[in-house]
Amino acid sequence: MARILIVEDEENLRFSIRQTLLRAGHDVADASSASQAWEITRAHDFDALITDINLGSENGIELVGRLRDDSFDGAIVVMTGFGTVESAVAAMKRGADDYLQKPISLEELSILMDRLLDHKRTKRQLNLLQRMEHTREEATGIIGESAAWKQTLRLAERISAAPIPERVSVSGMAGGGGRTGGGSASGGALPTILLLGETGTGKGLLARYIHQAVLRNQKLRPEDAPFVHVNCSALPPSLVESELFGHEKGAFTDAKSHRIGLFEMAEGGTIFLDEVGDMPLDLQAKILTVVEEGTFRRIGGSRDKSIRARVIAATNQPLEERVEQGKFRRDLLFRLNALTIRIPALRDREGDAVLMASAMLERFATEYGRSGSRGAPAMSLSEAAKQAIRRHDWPGNVRELINMCQRVAMLCDASVVEPVDLGLASSSGLVPQPARVEGLNGNGHAHELQFNFDSGIHRAEDVERELIVQALRRTRGNVSRAAKLIGMQRSSFRYRVDRYGLQSLVQEIAKR
Repeated sequence: MARILIVEDEENLRFSIRQTLLRAGHDVADASSASQAWEITRAHDFDALITDINLGSENGIELVGRLRDDSFDGAIVVMTGFGTVESAVAAMKRGADDYLQKPISLEELSILMDRLLDHKRTKRQLNLLQRMEHTREEATGIIGESAAWKQTLRLAERISAAPIPERVSVSGMAGGGGRTGGGSASGGALPTILLLGETGTGKGLLARYIHQAVLRNQKLRPEDAPFVHVNCSALPPSLVESELFGHEKGAFTDAKSHRIGLFEMAEGGTIFLDEVGDMPLDLQAKILTVVEEGTFRRIGGSRDKSIRARVIAATNQPLEERVEQGKFRRDLLFRLNALTIRIPALRDREGDAVLMASAMLERFATEYGRSGSRGAPAMSLSEAAKQAIRRHDWPGNVRELINMCQRVAMLCDASVVEPVDLGLASSSGLVPQPARVEGLNGNGHAHELQFNFDSGIHRAEDVERELIVQALRRTRGNVSRAAKLIGMQRSSFRYRVDRYGLQSLVQEIAKR
């Protein structure tokens, strides 16, 4: 359904066009003069406008030019009754998309509007695909049979059933002395969902799952309900507002043309604000306005624009603590956490790691041109490898598992993957056992470390890495205390953290 404005001073024709478009399912307003149309477009967004060129003492061509100068980007059709195309050509030079000669065919008008609206929708989709190319997610994280994961998916399905509120209808606006729709555009409060979880748990995957469930449950077409992924921590501070809300031509030095923002592109669908905890405070105020009122304004713009979209926000940070630190707005938190889903860490999803690893290993092996014999999978996990995967703590969660499978599929020559091929510290066979040797380290601490040599080669660096990881977890990421626990100088400990690529783990543990 599109929102269309008719501008025609002949009442009977205006009524006929209005009824035709209403029967086609559109939301329609009409005006009897260019000045009245201008006031209505200042207060409400329209997807298309149909205007006569001859509007008594006013001129439809001037209205078209004025709207385009004010960044109206909807489709515009002009009607001319003078039997020549000169006036229509003049209107198209000012920004009209097409024209019809009077007496017009209502069927032809309906077909033309459908074509122009489809063209506008397709153009916006192509623009969105170009800008979203870098945010594609794998669908692997949806795999899982654990009770914790099934509960998460059930909650996501229930939440997805809530519809996006419709925009305020403009169909009550009639020309010839009717309402002019004064005031500002209002889209109403937007539905919000907050996803919480550690880094790599699949917050982006679950956001897409919710969006797909919405399409399925509400029988929406993907082209009518886009999914827009915004990584708040990756946007440059100088460009983040322009990227989200768009800008008008000339709004700043490099603004050589107007640009549609990502909120505007999400119309009718879902906008996913990833890493929302990293958003600057001044931008949080603008996001709050969009969420509360359903309106925003492009940079350099003079009119508010309304938006209908579902807002899904995600973070791995404790937002309550950031509120206390003055780094996150309390009112925005209250708005975002109306519906909250806490995504379980992979270590808390019993059995899911092996299921995902098996599926991903086969997929990556196929992508890299490997094939199994007699219908067997190209690569599979040995029982010992499965046990190593179950035993691993997965500090990087699903993302770490995917990276492991990709690495194994690329580097392992064997068709059956063993623990040594996984590259996990826990796959070295290091197994802490009950204390039985007194004074082993000279400080009265009793430990016995046993190795399962049947599982393969045990590398000294794997043992050292696991020792460092456990010390970091024991001290909640405090490098100085962790170094003391294993009797190592802080500088030497820090060197090994860098050597084993544990910097992200230190940050992740410190955030918990």
